[in-house]
Amino acid sequence: MSAPLRFAKGHGARNDFVIVEDPDGEVELSPQRVARLAERTAGLGADGVIRVVRTASAGIDVPEGAPEWFMDYRNADGSLAEMCGNGTRVFAAYLDRAGLVVEDSFGIWTRAGRKGIEILSRDADGDAWEIRTGMGPSVTEETGRTVRIAGRELPVLDVDMGNPHVVAFLPSDLPLGELDLTARPGLAPEPGAGANIEFVEEIGPRHVAMRVFERGSGETLACGTGACAVAVAAALRAGDDSGEPWRVDLPGGTLTVGWDDAGEVTLAGPAEIVAEGTLLI
Repeated sequence: MSAPLRFAKGHGARNDFVIVEDPDGEVELSPQRVARLAERTAGLGADGVIRVVRTASAGIDVPEGAPEWFMDYRNADGSLAEMCGNGTRVFAAYLDRAGLVVEDSFGIWTRAGRKGIEILSRDADGDAWEIRTGMGPSVTEETGRTVRIAGRELPVLDVDMGNPHVVAFLPSDLPLGELDLTARPGLAPEPGAGANIEFVEEIGPRHVAMRVFERGSGETLACGTGACAVAVAAALRAGDDSGEPWRVDLPGGTLTVGWDDAGEVTLAGPAEIVAEGTLLI
């Protein structure tokens, strides 16, 4: 049995995470242990695991002046991930609740670099927040890639949000809610590092709905970087260069994707801490 370890459980739009506090980088989180924690019957159950560690103690190369706290994010299968948009909000909520930050605006470090955090509101009980994350620039690429779903080959747009996404817009005769995402849809050609796969239904002006099959986790109820990728692709498809925010509906809730004055993407939505305790596994 491993030594007891403090943990919390949180979610952002029902995209859920186990949070492990390890400020001095002393905890060994092997892929096997991460997968066990994330497993929904023998573990705590989560879409991913977040280690809260000081950037200086994380064993990574960082530039001088990097933020104090590093979001060490792992997918449910134990693999490392560059970024997690909903995870940034839950990570920030945990830092706020634990008194590890004192300002409402601060930076965090991720494998995709610095992300700016803005706490928009917190409830009186101190367990629910509205938070906006500066997600950085998006990079889009027309690769000719396709995704196979429901017996069809659909074109996708590659969108990099610090982690890789491919976005497919559904034809009107293929309802979003009827897609079978119990297994990963195939991509042709397959990206070398894999990708998160988003399927999008257009609802109205600056309003879309989506589902996602996440790399290393399977279908999740929400994906923050995926919502950003979808809004970027939808705005491009609509010829919308206004910078006005888009509403993105996911099975777990609604997120708002916007752009700052520099044209970089922002993501706003809820975060909740729902449990704290001691790990025995």
